[in-house]
Amino acid sequence: MPVAVLPLVLLAAVCHAAWNALLKDSGNPLLLSARALAWGAALSAPLVAVAWALHGRPALPASAWALAAISAAVEVVYFVFLSEAYRRGELSVVYPLARGTAPVLAVLAGVILLGERLQPVAFLGLFLVLAGIWSVRRPSAAPGVLVPALATGVAIAVYTSLDRVGVRIAAPWLYGWVLWFFAALLANALTASLHLSDRGRGPGRGQAALVGTLMTGAYFMVLVALSIAPLAVVAPVRESAIVLVTAWGVWRLREREGAFIRLGGALAIVLGIAILAFA
Repeated sequence: MPVAVLPLVLLAAVCHAAWNALLKDSGNPLLLSARALAWGAALSAPLVAVAWALHGRPALPASAWALAAISAAVEVVYFVFLSEAYRRGELSVVYPLARGTAPVLAVLAGVILLGERLQPVAFLGLFLVLAGIWSVRRPSAAPGVLVPALATGVAIAVYTSLDRVGVRIAAPWLYGWVLWFFAALLANALTASLHLSDRGRGPGRGQAALVGTLMTGAYFMVLVALSIAPLAVVAPVRESAIVLVTAWGVWRLREREGAFIRLGGALAIVLGIAILAFA
């Protein structure tokens, strides 16, 4: 990994952990997600406009528009499942389950669909991820949290694969903003149709702007990293947020039941992802 990418991905991991903690702590996570997407698109628009002008006003290829639109739809599905998982379960359970599922799916897709063969050390990585997921889930008695958390992981695997292609056929900052704009439109249309703003007090502007800034910043940093370094290298560093989020849930949100098991499971997931990435 290029030296400049490492701090970028680590900072993205911290931002990602922070906005997930804020989302879990909110009373209406899906509504907050939609408003944060809108704030993120609005706040980043001037910077993207300046970059667009300085780079000679590049056009976005038709294929990149299509990928951005499809990825935006998957992003909205991701936020729907993530919000439902946070509504049902604890932060230190949901986040590791969701983030740990995606690399396992990538490995299974490679083996089943592409006929790839795993190196012996890759089996160790796969075992650690699965054991970590099992350990994190085991202490939780929250009903119905497993399905939306795993579905969130499926969505992550899909949109990450789409974005990996998108940032190679267009400027990451331009592709990312178009994607974010589409996602904001779709998410806010969805929450409006569900009348979520009528269900109790919604998130304030300051809260939505903060989450939007963290969310958009983390996403753009990862897109830039993906344009420079391979996904297999970026992914394990990015998923170091699993440990940060789990620790926050145990310490700050007092999710103390099975705390050591959850922390151990989170560490196993990150170690397993790193092994799979470099196997």
